[in-house]
Amino acid sequence: MRLLEAEKKKRAKIVLKILNKTYPKISVPLHSRNVFTLLISVLLSAQCTDVNVNNVTKDIYPKYHKPKHFVKLGRKKIEKLIKRIGIFRIKAKSIFNLSKILMEKYNGKVPKTFQELEELPGVGHKTASVVMSQGFGRPAFPIDTHIHRLAQRWGLTNGKNVVQTEEDLKRLFPKKYWNKLHLQIIYYGREFCRARDCYGITCKICTSCYPNRKKPVKTKKA
Repeated sequence: MRLLEAEKKKRAKIVLKILNKTYPKISVPLHSRNVFTLLISVLLSAQCTDVNVNNVTKDIYPKYHKPKHFVKLGRKKIEKLIKRIGIFRIKAKSIFNLSKILMEKYNGKVPKTFQELEELPGVGHKTASVVMSQGFGRPAFPIDTHIHRLAQRWGLTNGKNVVQTEEDLKRLFPKKYWNKLHLQIIYYGREFCRARDCYGITCKICTSCYPNRKKPVKTKKA
């Protein structure tokens, strides 16, 4: 067990070194105007690309950027504004209901704890983690299906689910790197370690962590 953990830590150092060299500076992919609009964008990004979310919200946020704006709009008008985004009716309902709760319970402000965020409609642990890290600058490690897949490929977790993957990555990497690291991993995965291009045998991280690997890696879905 100790040997396995030592190997994981060794690979974690390789990953961190390559990511810091590849992406010394990193920008937040979702555009937002404040913490509330960041929350809305992250909620909208489920089963949808960041590019699509940004294209839709660029016409919304100049005019509507507070919970009271969305409460006043109502569900049907929110649906019309976001209809180009997947499962827009479900998302519109969540946006309307969470905006109402923020007005009634939090004086129009986004709460700053995981528990309070995760009690909001449509907000799961991953969404709460993004808001905590990117909105409030609190240490968090948001894990999506892409990070889950990459962490398995790189031998950082045996990744039965995103909960376990989050625990493993938080243990392997110092807290001060978490907020930047989750974005670096996403960017690296999109550019160099794509699911159907690298297969765990061509990118620099895969070849550095596993120089003798010859066969494509099968990863477990989250």
